[in-house]
Amino acid sequence: MSRTAGRLLSEAGPALAVWAGAALLQLLMLWWLSTRPDWLHAALTSWDNEWYVSIAEQGYPHSFSYDANGQLTGNTLAFFPLYPLLIKVVAAVTGLSGQSASLAVAWLASAGAAVAVYRLGLRLYGERVALCLVLLVFTQPMAIILWIGYSESLFLLLAACCLLAAHRRAWLTAGVLALLAGLARSTGAAVALALAVAALPPMWRQRRIDWRAVSGVAVGLLGVPLYLAWVGLRLGRLDAWMVIQQAGWHTAWDWGYATWQFLADTLQRGHDWVPVVTAVLLVALAAASVTAVLRRPWPPLAVYGLLVFALTVGQTNYYHSKLRLLVPAMLALVPLARAFAKAGVRSAAPAAAVFALFGTWFGAYMLTNWIYAI
Repeated sequence: MSRTAGRLLSEAGPALAVWAGAALLQLLMLWWLSTRPDWLHAALTSWDNEWYVSIAEQGYPHSFSYDANGQLTGNTLAFFPLYPLLIKVVAAVTGLSGQSASLAVAWLASAGAAVAVYRLGLRLYGERVALCLVLLVFTQPMAIILWIGYSESLFLLLAACCLLAAHRRAWLTAGVLALLAGLARSTGAAVALALAVAALPPMWRQRRIDWRAVSGVAVGLLGVPLYLAWVGLRLGRLDAWMVIQQAGWHTAWDWGYATWQFLADTLQRGHDWVPVVTAVLLVALAAASVTAVLRRPWPPLAVYGLLVFALTVGQTNYYHSKLRLLVPAMLALVPLARAFAKAGVRSAAPAAAVFALFGTWFGAYMLTNWIYAI
């Protein structure tokens, strides 16, 4: 092993150790709660994974889709292209099936995301906070999404790497990463805007235009609009992506009205424990995000986290999916990571263990017993 490779492995080692421990705990929770003999395959390749694999193997359709009654329905154009493209590449190179390739991409991205989150936390807060942040991100409620064949782990990897590159003022690298994040998920818009927030203050202080920074921001802002425009041109309607989202998943922008109604109804009259716990966790995440902002974090991280939160709660999509959509946001977990790091190992270990056990249990329970959770 070369000296450079050894140094990189040494730097990534702590994050990968935490990631591996979180993965083992999550798999044990899945095994404990599952009743099917094929529990691992069923858990890791359900629901949207079929859409992603279909795109990788068959490509996108050229038209809207309709049911037997002629009603418009959702189709694979609702899903952004980067993750399916990587599935296709890995399947072609390795000979793996589409589902196996999707898991290979997701797990590699998940491991890479752990290192990226650690390196970002290291630059912003120091080693202890960085390790605590990795632990919290990968054991939070619904962190299970980072282990299954979905695009969240890839998106978290790209978002954390973009923020890390921006903090180092590697503007062109950050721009490419933001572009890729925008081709992975619609919340890539939050990554691009966070990059813009990172690039503007240095230019303002220096009273000059840094064309590398401007170019990086311009490239980063292209991701989401490029895909939406491509879908619009493919179907001959500029709002085609939004129409498909509404038809297939009842997703539309409503400024948070549906989320507010869900919270109000559930906290006033809810009797099923899953929606009640989901509502409580959403409120807790909102409070934690506000706490993080009041402690004056690095502005791009604050912008990224707040925008991911706003884009998630500001839409009418299913309430039980919102927790997993917020998993890559990171911001709400920073105050707790700093508190754990400040408390020291002996004081923080019991609380961290309870957090990890609850978070991994909750994700496994939701995936095995609440079939709509993801």
